[in-house]
Amino acid sequence: QVHLVESGGGLAQAGGSLGLSCVASGSIFAMNAMAWYRQGPGQQRELVAAINPNGHTNYANSVRGRFTISRDNARNATYLQMNALRPEDTDTYYCHAKIAPGWGTILDYWGQGTQVTVSL
Repeated sequence: QVHLVESGGGLAQAGGSLGLSCVASGSIFAMNAMAWYRQGPGQQRELVAAINPNGHTNYANSVRGRFTISRDNARNATYLQMNALRPEDTDTYYCHAKIAPGWGTILDYWGQGTQVTVSL
């Protein structure tokens, strides 16, 4: 069984910074792409940033230049550094990973979600 455990988040003022961490553990044969999504009440989950095993990154237009995604392949971890936060960044943030629990199989896994709240 594979688990994604998130940490970080919390409360910040507009213009401030927060960091999120996500570590995958369990029966892992190989790690593929990792990403961060966010979702507000009654809204669809949207991609914030993604990173593949080679370090290539992709960002939503709304966060490009403010957020930075990174990963540590040795620790099966991904991180999201969020700078210049805005109130509209307030959401629940979810870690996502495509993981091979065994040879020939790649599955989608999600973290439990962590709240980020940005105040004026």
